[in-house]
Amino acid sequence: MAWPRQDLPLVAQTCPAMNPLPRVSVIVPHFNALDALGECLDSLARQSFPSDRAEVIVCDNNSPIDRAAIGSRIGGRARLVFEDEQGAGPARNRAVTEASGEVLAFIDADCVADPAWLARGVVALERGDIVGGRVRVFSRDKALSGADAFETIFAFNQKRYIEQLGFTGSGNMFCHKDTFAAVGPFRTAVSEDIEWCRRATAMGYRLIYAPQSVVGHPSRHDWHSLREKWRRLTHEHYHLRRGTALGRAWWVLRQAVVATSIVPHAFRVLLAEGLTWRERMAALGTLARIRLWRAGYGFKVAWSGAGQRQDDRDTVPS
Repeated sequence: MAWPRQDLPLVAQTCPAMNPLPRVSVIVPHFNALDALGECLDSLARQSFPSDRAEVIVCDNNSPIDRAAIGSRIGGRARLVFEDEQGAGPARNRAVTEASGEVLAFIDADCVADPAWLARGVVALERGDIVGGRVRVFSRDKALSGADAFETIFAFNQKRYIEQLGFTGSGNMFCHKDTFAAVGPFRTAVSEDIEWCRRATAMGYRLIYAPQSVVGHPSRHDWHSLREKWRRLTHEHYHLRRGTALGRAWWVLRQAVVATSIVPHAFRVLLAEGLTWRERMAALGTLARIRLWRAGYGFKVAWSGAGQRQDDRDTVPS
């Protein structure tokens, strides 16, 4: 099918060679967050990419909600499938098996996509094999708590993840379905985004950053949710490292670095734009508290070798 020039959507105007457009499958893992999922699906319905060239697949991951209620909330906006193995990775893997598109676009259920998100991500695949877009952190509350302000500054630095650390968060990621098949599924009990991307780049696939492909992610509003996020990430990151040579020694050294990072990162807080001085002071207190907690908990994990099931939907922030 060839699109009339005057009817070409943003993606084809940006990259005329994409005519006809590829078919895209948008992958959304979900766990017990129907209100957020509704916002996510609303944002996907507003995409500039033509709806007849895209499908949305929601994979529910053992939510303690009646399945009929989930289907009712989704309505006709997406196809609903289920995965009993806990974790965002297995949920994404299950949805991929149902995908009919040539391109896979991954977004998390608590994210809100900008209208051009899908189009810009698809266009960027002309330059790379795996694309990570920008994640803009926002607060649902008018008054920022210390946790909100901290995450606004430090969470989801996709440019750094991609260009310096070699991975993209899977809450804003694009690849061809053939690429995903060659790399293999997401794995469990580790930081899945990091492990999958590094497996892919080791095979020669090229990872690039697409800052114009944007999703919004809500910040954690309180200490409990921020601490629980880092409790899970600490376990996942430890399991990613412990099998390597000198893995435990590296991990212990890393915890010392986490604790001492409070001092240099305090300057980032003080110079952060868009925050009041009250919010900066609250962010400073949260920075010190979470980094000291992380270091102490990291030492505890190394000592006990404890494991934890993956049950949330984040990647490893800076």
